[in-house]
Amino acid sequence: MIRILSCLLFASLTAAAATPPHIIFDTDIGNDIDDALALAMLHTMETRGECKLIGVTITKDNPNAAKFVDIVNTFYGRGSIPVGVVKNGKTPNDSAMLSVPVKHQPPYAATNNPPEEATALLLRLLKKEKNGSVIIVQVGFSTNLARLLDAPGAAALIKKKVKLISLMAGEFPAGKAEYNVKIDIPAAKKVFGEWPTPIVTSGYEIGRVVLYPGRAILEKFNYVESHPVAEAYKAYMKMPYDRPTWDLTAVLYAVRPNGGYFTLSEPGTVMVDGEGKTMLKADAKGRQRYLILDPAKRDSVRDVLVELSSAAPKK
Repeated sequence: MIRILSCLLFASLTAAAATPPHIIFDTDIGNDIDDALALAMLHTMETRGECKLIGVTITKDNPNAAKFVDIVNTFYGRGSIPVGVVKNGKTPNDSAMLSVPVKHQPPYAATNNPPEEATALLLRLLKKEKNGSVIIVQVGFSTNLARLLDAPGAAALIKKKVKLISLMAGEFPAGKAEYNVKIDIPAAKKVFGEWPTPIVTSGYEIGRVVLYPGRAILEKFNYVESHPVAEAYKAYMKMPYDRPTWDLTAVLYAVRPNGGYFTLSEPGTVMVDGEGKTMLKADAKGRQRYLILDPAKRDSVRDVLVELSSAAPKK
């Protein structure tokens, strides 16, 4: 009997350890092409059983952003994923990386699910998830998560449900004010200052040195006549060009934290100054760290990012 109980306990623990994280992808998609590649990565990793994408919230206040996300989700066979949009966001301007794919919708057209307001969607998603099961990948401004913190009862809900934020923001150990932070400095200050669970940040310095090769767009996405992510990449800048992988690195760490791609800084709290510059204040009890990339691993990390973002979806 003891042996049977031990086997059952081991099986239970193994199953729990194998449970893929449930991911909320919070993105300013449309401001840079790396968001689209990061979204493609999440779909590939879900197909391989490594995670489950339960929602996408957007901090770019342009209607084409939600339409493009819906097109990408539908392409990968997941058009039912709910999409949330920011209201009165910081960047309402349109972008060719959004408008071109949206205008030329391929045969796997978007499901046209009406997007929800982002804060309401975040609350709805978190309430139905198991405790400690959610990882939020934030690769845009902190607007949506700061507003979530302001919702009644949200801090306690976050503490129960969210395991981690894997966040692309800042520059470490010290550097210039990074775009995702300086566009909404008050929101960044609020999230770094008040978020009740761990945060791991992929800084500007990581993605800047791991360049996504433009040739991969031409060589690895041609398994279909019109790939929405490839079309967005081609529309974003004049081809061919290589682009930093800022947002992709945050996805990679979120889903594969033990993959050996990065090491972590000492713990502490990220401080944001009035100009949007970031610095980690060391504290052994702190819940925040930033990623560190060994230069010797740069090419291997790049290859993993390319492979995951370009893999064809299973039919």
